[in-house]
Amino acid sequence: MTVNSYLATTANKAIIRDAEKVSIQKSINGINSKLSYYFGDNLSDQLIFGSYNRGTILPRRMDQNSDIDYMLIFNSTNVQPQAYLDRLRRFVSKYYPSSSIAQSHPTIVLSLNHIRFELVPAINNLWSGLQIPAKASDYEDWINTDPTDFNEKLISANRDNKNLIKPLVRLVKYWNAKNGYVFDSYKLEQEVVNHGYFFVTLFNGQLKDYFYEIMSSLDVDWNAAQWRKDKISRLHQLIELAKQNEQQGLEERATGYIKKIMPPILLPAGLNIR
Repeated sequence: MTVNSYLATTANKAIIRDAEKVSIQKSINGINSKLSYYFGDNLSDQLIFGSYNRGTILPRRMDQNSDIDYMLIFNSTNVQPQAYLDRLRRFVSKYYPSSSIAQSHPTIVLSLNHIRFELVPAINNLWSGLQIPAKASDYEDWINTDPTDFNEKLISANRDNKNLIKPLVRLVKYWNAKNGYVFDSYKLEQEVVNHGYFFVTLFNGQLKDYFYEIMSSLDVDWNAAQWRKDKISRLHQLIELAKQNEQQGLEERATGYIKKIMPPILLPAGLNIR
């Protein structure tokens, strides 16, 4: 197996499919109807955003922290963020009493067996537009947001790079999950999308070339925890070994080094990969 074929196969396995997809959609439908009933006219809209909406979410077998970002837009705009978070906590306690519940500002996290929801309250400010609670460390109560803005950047980057950016994002996020989350998942996805691939596109690169490019460029700040620095150092070492062996025509050995970066994925029995 070549490096490129292994990466392509791994990226393809990193798509949510079949039973897992059906199960997640049932949970989305269920929470949507429960929220509508519980909050009634207090809600103006509900929407899914984030990696699930973008198609870059990983299956739980690859990332235990995979979650659905779920925004609830409330009608009232004169209530403090914590009041909305408290309302969401009461909702979750009522309808999902046996599930894990936590507040991770600015969200309420609902963990089900097969997926995790990050419930985000939002308001439509007359002057500022859509807003969500600010982080606890911020001076403001609410901050402006555009939950679909990054989607357009991803679509554009994917289109301009032979539809290889989405598979690339999934591969990089898989490495991140396997290594204890060296980076924040969303910020990492932004880095992959915003990175320049000029020479890769100039020479009509394959997925492996995009992979080499972004993985070689990943780095952490000088004051990052040592374990993060160690993970990056190991990543760069394996990338260089893979490239050297591939240049020498030792494709199997090169692929072996890539497998150390991201181990083969064992699929559940009967899962249909197309």
